[in-house]
Order: sequence, then structure tokens, then C-alpha cells
Amino acid sequence: MTPKETGFKKVNGIQLYYEIYGSGKPVVLIHGGGSSFLFDFKEVIARLEGKFQLIGIDLQNHGRSEHRDIPETFEQDADDVAGLLAALNIKKASFWGFSNGGSSVMQIGRRHPGIVERLVVASAFYKRSGMMDGFFEGMQEATFESMPEPFKINFLNLNPDFSKLENLFEKDCGRMQTFEDWDDEVLISLTFPTLFISGDQDVIKPEHTAAMWRLVKDARLLILPAAHGTYMMPDFDGNTDTGLIDFTVKEVEKFLIR
Repeated sequence: MTPKETGFKKVNGIQLYYEIYGSGKPVVLIHGGGSSFLFDFKEVIARLEGKFQLIGIDLQNHGRSEHRDIPETFEQDADDVAGLLAALNIKKASFWGFSNGGSSVMQIGRRHPGIVERLVVASAFYKRSGMMDGFFEGMQEATFESMPEPFKINFLNLNPDFSKLENLFEKDCGRMQTFEDWDDEVLISLTFPTLFISGDQDVIKPEHTAAMWRLVKDARLLILPAAHGTYMMPDFDGNTDTGLIDFTVKEVEKFLIR
């Protein structure tokens, strides 16, 4: 698994890191909070690089990309991704976002509909009530020590600056602590084919994923027997459900080529 292109582009005042794998129709991969695109999408890339042009992006404050001293927002992430694609001269693409990245790709659809072919929204939310009970209360008391160790190791391997890891944690926590519910119109405005994915034991309540699915005309819904993201990546202990990931990626592939 070797990228065809890697680099940085100056977008909205910071350098954003990206990698491109394979060739064909472009599919942009947007990771979740505290992570990086390769941490979340390595298994996906290995399965799809022979079928699509896959563009992985490290969002602001994450991975190899530069940091900002302003609060993180899903809207800013959406504008950053759109700006990076413009710098790469990619006029239209499909987007697969996981966790916070799923919320970011919904904002791409809302704010930059002209660049969207299809959306895959995996384990994302748009209202506080959609998260498992106690999630936001726990976020109010989150400490750096509570950040999952695999995230810390991954970040420092990519960007060995401990102060930037602390900044990432602070910005990610702040985004969750201050999150305000979106209006239903954000979902209703998505006018292109959209696939919602979640696990039955996810951080996101399955009924919340179903509620989003019902708001988007002609959307598709896939609820899998999985925890948060284990249908597309290893869990934090390194356990990989290969068969389930194979199934998920095959279903997404079918959706993307329809």
C-alpha cells in the first residue's frame, strides 16, 4: 500500500497534509476526532485502492497537518477540505467520513454541494441526544490522561511534538463540550445519494442514525453488529474483524459505483 502522491497544501492559513492512493473516481476519506486518516482508513484503503482514487486528509490539528489557535468546528473542517480539493484541482468527489469526520462531510454537503457526488456518513451525529447516554457529561470532565493511548501513539509517530498533542486534545474536547444541536435542515439539504452507517453497539445510538437517514431523501441505511468503527478498522486493542470489514467495504463500494 504505497501512495501515488503525498504533500501539503496551504488552505485557509494552514498547511494541510494529504495522500492519494489508486486511480479512478475520487473518494475523499475524512477521519474522526483525535485520529488521522491512515489510522481510521488503512483497512479501507487496502481494499479499495485498486478501484478508486482515494484522497486521505489529516484535518486541522490532526496528524501531520498544522495547528490553529481557534476552536475546531465541523464547518471549518468542511471549508478546509473543499479548499484542499480545489488546490488539487479535484472538482467533484464522493466523501467517506467516520465519527466526527462523518459530521464534517455532512457539512461539506451543506456548505459545498457543488463538489459532492455521494456521501458515506459513518458513526456520526447531529444532535447531542444522538450520542450514548452520559457521553457529553463525560466530556465535561475529560482529562488528557483519559485520551485513548493508541491516539497518543499515532499522533506522536506522525508529529513528535507533545505540545501539539495537548493542543489536539484541548481542541477536540472543546468541540464536543460546546457542541450545539444542528437544525434538521442540515440533513434535509443533502440532495445527493447518501449512505448512513453505524454499529448496533456504537457510541452513536442506532435510532439516531436511523433518524438522520429518514431526513435525507432516498438515503440508504446500514446498521452493523459492531462497536464504534470496528466495522472498518481494528479496535483499540488491535483486534480486526476481517470478515465484517470486508462486508462493509464491499457495501460501500457498491454504493459508490451505482
